[in-house]
Amino acid sequence: MILLKRHNFLKFVLGRAERRVCAVMETTMTNGVDLGNKATIGGGVEDVYGEDFATEDQLITPWTVSVASGYTLLRDPRHNKGLAFSEQERDAHYLRGLLPPAVLTQGLQEKRLMHNLRQYKVPLQRYMALMDLQERNERLFYKLLIDNVEELLPVVYTPTVGEACQKYGSIFRRPQGLYISLKEKGKILEVLKNWPERSIQVIVVTDGERILGLGDLGCQGMGIPVGKLSLYTALGGLRPSACLPITIDVGTNNEQLLNDEFYIGLRQKRATGQEYAELLQEFMSAVKQNYGEKVLIQFEDFANHNAFELLAKYSSSHLVFNDDIQGTASVVLAGVIAALKLLGGSLSHQTFLFLGAGEAGTGIAELIALEMSKQTKLPIEETRKKIWLVDSKGLIVSSRKESLQHFKRPWAHKHEPVKGLLDAVKAIKPTMLMGTSGVGKTFTKEVIEAMASFNEKPVIFALSNPTSQSECTAEEAYAWSEGRAIFASGSPFDPVEYNGKVFVPGQGNNAYIFPGFGLGLIISGAIRVRDEMLLAASEALAAQVTQENFEKGLIYPPFSNIRKISAHIAAKVAAKAYDLGLASRLPRPKDLVSYAESCMYSPVYRCYR
Repeated sequence: MILLKRHNFLKFVLGRAERRVCAVMETTMTNGVDLGNKATIGGGVEDVYGEDFATEDQLITPWTVSVASGYTLLRDPRHNKGLAFSEQERDAHYLRGLLPPAVLTQGLQEKRLMHNLRQYKVPLQRYMALMDLQERNERLFYKLLIDNVEELLPVVYTPTVGEACQKYGSIFRRPQGLYISLKEKGKILEVLKNWPERSIQVIVVTDGERILGLGDLGCQGMGIPVGKLSLYTALGGLRPSACLPITIDVGTNNEQLLNDEFYIGLRQKRATGQEYAELLQEFMSAVKQNYGEKVLIQFEDFANHNAFELLAKYSSSHLVFNDDIQGTASVVLAGVIAALKLLGGSLSHQTFLFLGAGEAGTGIAELIALEMSKQTKLPIEETRKKIWLVDSKGLIVSSRKESLQHFKRPWAHKHEPVKGLLDAVKAIKPTMLMGTSGVGKTFTKEVIEAMASFNEKPVIFALSNPTSQSECTAEEAYAWSEGRAIFASGSPFDPVEYNGKVFVPGQGNNAYIFPGFGLGLIISGAIRVRDEMLLAASEALAAQVTQENFEKGLIYPPFSNIRKISAHIAAKVAAKAYDLGLASRLPRPKDLVSYAESCMYSPVYRCYR
């Protein structure tokens, strides 16, 4: 028998069979009466719920007993194996009659589920089916995701997760993480203790203000932390029980949600200023107090003004990582390094133009400048001059400096004012064009043709998510550049045939970086994140692109090898943590790649006694 929790052991008799039940026994006092006393009901079963003492207007505790046997075992997602329970396990755990007689292997279960998933024509239906599977059979869910990652990644994450967040109130079934709202101000530590797991290694947290390219989705942004942490387990090998999704609900400015009767969050305008800062301060302090110094807190889909401030404020006191700023930057830099193998030349010989100067744009630009500085030994102030940004008001130039937000000012270079993207492309003549605007169809035919007119192989990165917000499609990039473009996008595109040649577009998906990056921090016991670790992750990812990949025009390796890729990224990140003196797990393992692989969670079924 599997014992889920061991606090108090009770014995009870059902018919002639004596069973041991593992109970989580919280002594409950109501009106001075100890409801945990040995009151009995018919059959000699102890009254663990206190129902004999309760009247109709008294509360009872419905979660006192957790039984890891029989009917309850089938409803425990962590241990349930469905029809894969063996004949011996069915006898030992009182499963006879609760399952059909057939015994299936995990592989056959996986085959059946993939067959069923492929019958759905609507991606959101696939998403809901996968979430249902995760809630009833955790190991089978991760086995399915790991073995079919290229097919299922767009379902559990972008672009389908965006639609899931938009409709989260309607499809909500059961909570998959913690919701911390303004109602919990002053008692966030107590809320964290309500989560059943104590050994948490990674928290992904959002306030829902800037979900992908879809804007303010409030409390319904929970789909993002849930999806990210599924990928932490499937791609990076972190134990599911060590992952905690959190949504901080401070309201929403989305009028459509506020007027939606099915909206599941606070019905008020967003809190800002001191009220917001105090809630986040309490949250960060509570996390550190409850889970310790080495828990990784990943900020996800915060609006620009909060994202930069939170990262700057807490990076010196907590182990924090912003995937939109740092994760995106790292994966794009890896693509740039790989693209240079196709282009020839060095990074310092490139000129970059970004459409979009928010979290992603400035984060990528800064990391590219850092890598350029590292390679050339020039000050970063000099290498930044090779990178230009366009925002909603045009090219960012020095004459605009006083009116710019602080994170845009390092990119204000001397140049005449330029209004539109096309004019900026013609003026700057970049070798690489990066789209981080969150606005679809902004890389027009004229823009791509201009890039192709002065570059033999123009590099086009249309990075905005979801697919509908991509600056251009893969087909457009290849067609308008006459098949010469080196293209990558944030969301997936199918292979494109142009003039008899098949082009396989690269996907600059953050899922290449953050699972391995997080694993590296955890296996080394890192206490802080530094830019050098991000550079190490980018270089490790770029090194995984093979000559065979390059021949297909790919600048990212296939996701089918993602666990191997994550192990190499984790090893490089961990090595950098040790080199910088930020690792607390000693002694340092001799072979960090092998160590990372050995630490990875396996979703293969266990045998039960």
